Amino acid sequence: MKHFLITCAFIIVFFAARAQQPPPKNPKDPDVDMPKTDTPMHNMVFYKVEHEPEFPGGIEKLYRYLGKNLRYPAAAKENNVQGKVFVTFIVEKDGSLTDIKISKSLSPETDAEAIRLMQACPKWNPGIQNGRPVRVAYTIPVAFTLAD
Repeated sequence: MKHFLITCAFIIVFFAARAQQPPPKNPKDPDVDMPKTDTPMHNMVFYKVEHEPEFPGGIEKLYRYLGKNLRYPAAAKENNVQGKVFVTFIVEKDGSLTDIKISKSLSPETDAEAIRLMQACPKWNPGIQNGRPVRVAYTIPVAFTLAD
């Protein structure tokens, strides 16, 4: 009788706990993967989307663009400054880049050059969520390497 009561209690607790779980999300529901914010829907910045923003031609073309247009700062050359600068920005619905900031610095000169590169960057293909272009936060490394 004692085991029967314990088993019944366990079953009741188990089903009561499952009843507290939210229903599974429908992938077509517009609230899926949407940031929780008071920001109006058209201004929301996404960090994860169905289709990530992309430089025209893909990542290889982006790094070719960076390599071709990067101007190594003279002060960084003189001080043998090498490494990566991480640049964070927003890819807007129209593909333009805004809110360009340094998230990991190397030196003031290399940081300024990385920002200049991204400001001069052509428009990207925007990120897509639920079939619509959305604003997406994106981070890339810009490598500063001196030839031997």
